[in-house]
Amino acid sequence: MIDIDHSGTEQVRPAGTRDVPAVRAVTDAAYHPYIERIGVVPQPMEADHAADVAAGKVFVTGEPVVGLVVVEAFADHLFLDSIAVHPRAHGTGVGRRLLRFVDAHARALGLGEIRLYTNAMMWENQEIYPRYGYEVVARRIDGPYDRFHYRKLLD
Repeated sequence: MIDIDHSGTEQVRPAGTRDVPAVRAVTDAAYHPYIERIGVVPQPMEADHAADVAAGKVFVTGEPVVGLVVVEAFADHLFLDSIAVHPRAHGTGVGRRLLRFVDAHARALGLGEIRLYTNAMMWENQEIYPRYGYEVVARRIDGPYDRFHYRKLLD
């Protein structure tokens, strides 16, 4: 059973080695429902979570962990590779907290743009991201994945 903090005061912190099983579990729980819909295993489920954690790309929130982001800094933007919220934490503000963290992290790194992509069959995301300032810049087929590419310019 996951106990959810509804106060919104939980911090986002870098994931450590001890968090790898939770990162895997939350990612799998968040993305598993999409397997049937998109017809393939979503890429975040196949990620090398231990390597991403070791590289400092993963940030988590909750104790136990209920949400996470995987980000990678490039010279001109921050790439939001994955955001995952455990289904039991949906509607509690975890996703909003993580997206605010991504904005703050990009700014702290001196980056004025965030990029991400989402599968075209994950239509919930196509409603969520624009509400947080993201705009569609392209739609591309990448192997078995049909993806909408988004960007957010920070002020």
